[in-house]
Amino acid sequence: MALLATTGEQTIVHYRTTRCIKENTGDGDGSEGKEGRKEEVADKPRQDDESNVAGRGKASEPTPIPGASDSRGASAGGGGGDSNDGSGRGKRKQTRDLVKPSVPDVYPQVMAIPIAQRPLFPGFYKAITIRDPNVIAAVQELLKRGQSYVGAFLLKDQESSQDVINSPDEVYDIGTFCQVTGAFPAGHGEEKALQAVLYPHRRIKLSELIPPNRKEAQPQQAAQATIESAPQQQSEGTAVASEEQGEKPETEEAKGAITASFEEQNRDKSSAEATEPSKAMEIASPTSFLRSWPISLVNVENLQDEPFDKKAPTIRALISEIVNTCKEIGNVNHLFRDHVSAFAMSQSAANIADEPAKLADFAAAVSGGEMEEAQAVLASLNVEERLSKALEVIKKEHMNAQLSSKISKDVESKIQKRQREYWLMEQMKGIRRELGLETDGKDKLVEKFKEKASKLAMPEQVKKVFDEEVNKLAHLEPAASEFNVTRNYLDWLTQIPWGQRSAENFGIQHARDVLDEDHYGLKDVKDRILEFIAVGKLRGTVEGKILCMVGPPGVGKTSIGKSIARALNRQYYRFSVGGLTDVAEIKGHRRTYVGALPGRIIQALKKCQTENPLVLIDEVDKIGRGHQGDPSSALLELLDPEQNSSFLDHYMDVPVDLSKVLFVCTANMTDTIPRPLLDRMEMIELSGYVSDEKMAIADRYLAPQAKEMSGLKDVDVKLEGEAIVELINKYCRESGVRNLKKQIEKVYRKSALKIIQDLGEEVLSEDKALTQEGKEAQAEASKDDTEVKDTPTEEQMERETTEKPRVAMKVPDSVHVQVNKDNLKDYVGPPIFTADRLYDTTPPGVAMGLAWTSMGGAALYVESILENALTHSSNAGLERTGNLKAIMKESTQIAYSFAKGLMASRFPGNKFFEKAKIHLHCPEGAVQKDGPSAGITMATSLLSLGLDRPLDPTIAMTGELTVTGKVLRIGGLREKTVAARRAGARMVVFPKDNLSDWLELPENIKQGIEGKPVDWYRDVFQLVFPDVDEAEVNKLWRKQLKKPRKEDEDDSGYDS
Repeated sequence: MALLATTGEQTIVHYRTTRCIKENTGDGDGSEGKEGRKEEVADKPRQDDESNVAGRGKASEPTPIPGASDSRGASAGGGGGDSNDGSGRGKRKQTRDLVKPSVPDVYPQVMAIPIAQRPLFPGFYKAITIRDPNVIAAVQELLKRGQSYVGAFLLKDQESSQDVINSPDEVYDIGTFCQVTGAFPAGHGEEKALQAVLYPHRRIKLSELIPPNRKEAQPQQAAQATIESAPQQQSEGTAVASEEQGEKPETEEAKGAITASFEEQNRDKSSAEATEPSKAMEIASPTSFLRSWPISLVNVENLQDEPFDKKAPTIRALISEIVNTCKEIGNVNHLFRDHVSAFAMSQSAANIADEPAKLADFAAAVSGGEMEEAQAVLASLNVEERLSKALEVIKKEHMNAQLSSKISKDVESKIQKRQREYWLMEQMKGIRRELGLETDGKDKLVEKFKEKASKLAMPEQVKKVFDEEVNKLAHLEPAASEFNVTRNYLDWLTQIPWGQRSAENFGIQHARDVLDEDHYGLKDVKDRILEFIAVGKLRGTVEGKILCMVGPPGVGKTSIGKSIARALNRQYYRFSVGGLTDVAEIKGHRRTYVGALPGRIIQALKKCQTENPLVLIDEVDKIGRGHQGDPSSALLELLDPEQNSSFLDHYMDVPVDLSKVLFVCTANMTDTIPRPLLDRMEMIELSGYVSDEKMAIADRYLAPQAKEMSGLKDVDVKLEGEAIVELINKYCRESGVRNLKKQIEKVYRKSALKIIQDLGEEVLSEDKALTQEGKEAQAEASKDDTEVKDTPTEEQMERETTEKPRVAMKVPDSVHVQVNKDNLKDYVGPPIFTADRLYDTTPPGVAMGLAWTSMGGAALYVESILENALTHSSNAGLERTGNLKAIMKESTQIAYSFAKGLMASRFPGNKFFEKAKIHLHCPEGAVQKDGPSAGITMATSLLSLGLDRPLDPTIAMTGELTVTGKVLRIGGLREKTVAARRAGARMVVFPKDNLSDWLELPENIKQGIEGKPVDWYRDVFQLVFPDVDEAEVNKLWRKQLKKPRKEDEDDSGYDS
């Protein structure tokens, strides 16, 4: 745009030269009736090429609107002044004198056009797009009338795209007085628009807004949204030329309607006199005809710069700084350099310092600063202040240009570095190939695969597939996509340990020592492993087995897998299937997919490099199921000894023998494991630990490990046995030892902190702990002032890190710490469990049952109370609470019915259940409870309430009850016995069918507990209600249930 800002004198000379060329070639206006027309030409510079002037009828630029410009891009509202049809017929040569165009100094009222994003500065062109049909029609009318002046004001809302100002608050009051120098159609389809080129002349201030008059809008003018040419007769030659270019033919009036630039002097006096009165009125009020249009008219006043001294030191310094900054930007931004060159050429002054106001406007116009900053420059009438604000804007542009240049250079340097490395590598490969030091990469790859395959005992079927794939690879081009797929497949095929097995250790005593060294207890698991080893010792080889260890968390299921692998001298691989929903994790992906990989089992063989590793599949009870398949069904083939000898992975697509693999699975419960999968595994149940076992585990394993991990291995810190017992009884009552391990670690951590605080930082100073390399790295890190979230550079990390920054510190031998029962709470806080049982003395209606959970066994109390007082007129009922699930709700109903039947048969005189409204509740309502094993406990609780006899608080019971009183078998007797012992029970009542489970329990678990097997509920009744007096029970509740006398009923009523 800056290239168009030439002086008026240059335009006049250029225009006169062009007119002389036209008159000499015989071009005229083509119509005698148009001789007196006023012609206007813009101050925008025209092209100097005569061929463009002579051939304006065939111009390729967009056809301007009527009265806007000719096809050569006319300036300030006009084209070349006449139309040239090229026919040469009816032409009349004449001389036309031209005068310099003048911009009115006073123009009090103009049509206002809101501008978005950036303001306009005097002397710099701006193209805008108008979409409002009314504003388009008004601009067209202004161009036709030769009054192409508007006011441009910046919108305050950057997102707004309106073409009409409804309120003065929508725009800034300082704008520019502009001339429409060109207008062209824009838009597509029904969305018509007008692209207008504005040339700002001076600053103006909005003093009053005349709102759009939408009520009085003329329909014909308001609907003038499309850009059309006046339908007048045109010469034949011009019409033909326009039709060939696909444009509408333009009339002579349309081509000659040049707005407010130059005037023709040789018009007829008669026509001039006839139009003088109307022109005078138009000059007096040039926009009066727009007052009835729905557009924005504003009253404005001109703004003049405040007087200033060009030679003032401040102004000269600001000018110099702006010029220098522009030069610096031009060095890194070529487009900006072109703007600066065009601006310098367009200035009439010999020295740019003579026009500081224009320099400030230029700096603000070409920079990409914020909208408010550019408007502040426009609104500044003090030239020194304007220069200062413009310098601030141009400085920001300089910073942006430097950053952009830096980013560009960084990208270029990276690309050049990669290109250079690539060419050097190619040249090196060529040199090595010519010297015979290196064969072709593909041939070497094939030889490598064949060499690896020769060392493997591949089955015949796999060998055949390998040969086919190697042959395919030899005939593929390295650039082909199939080449990488085949290479990756051969890589996996040769990394599986075909026929490679580790030498197993079948020593029984060795295996027992290893298992006892790592784990305390777990007799069932250890016996099963020793059986496995004994079979292998006799046969010389063992087939793979599938073991599944089920037990609560923290009992050592996962860690036992490592011990088994160590005892057998097998490689160990573990992966968890908890939450797994993709079958491809087990069976692999098809090779057709991008990034395909084999399943986890094939990856295990590759990592272990043996055909007989121990693979631990963790959390098999938590396997998921999604839209990508059912992984539990995929495990059926993997964990079936009859099928896994020819396991088929989707990626490998060859049978793989997994019969030598020892699979060990872990689960917390068997309820969620699919039945077919559960049938393929050998179940080994791991119950929770009792106090004695926890004590031994803590003393042998947990305490020494925690002490070493806390840095107190050689320090005299002693955790007394009574403190460990206190931890087990008052803090960690769960089945496993994971929480106990956390508490012991907490004790040692607090001890470490106490030792450092007592000794002080002087004894254990940082200087002694840091190595020389660590001190240097710490010094470099202290110099780094970047934020923690910032990613440090490579050089920075090399300086701030070292391989061994510090060494362990030695605590003096004088330090002694002893943790006993009395000071334990200083380390782990107050006890969590303060009593062994929930009830020390149970009231009637409360019985202690036993439940099995995924965390082990737990004592489950059942409470029953009377909701209402017993009367002759009361109604029986049963309310159940305690977050009971469906099966347990059925158990409550069965127990209630059985208790009513038992009371009716054995104690017919006791009418308790016929009139009692009972509420049965199981504590800990936040925990869901389900299962049938609480049947006898619920019946006992109801009978205790009906007999009004409390139960012995040391009796715990479990068993499923039928409506006839039969006690059925239950599960988890070991965990329930452990829970009973933990709760302080001395007698456990269990079904007779579980007697074999009771006999298999270790003596340390049964110690202090008397087991009572029962077959029918009458056996339970005799144990919990000994010495029941039948006559006394029949008389019970008789007084409360006695029918009142008639007069008593009358007395108890209310008086009316």
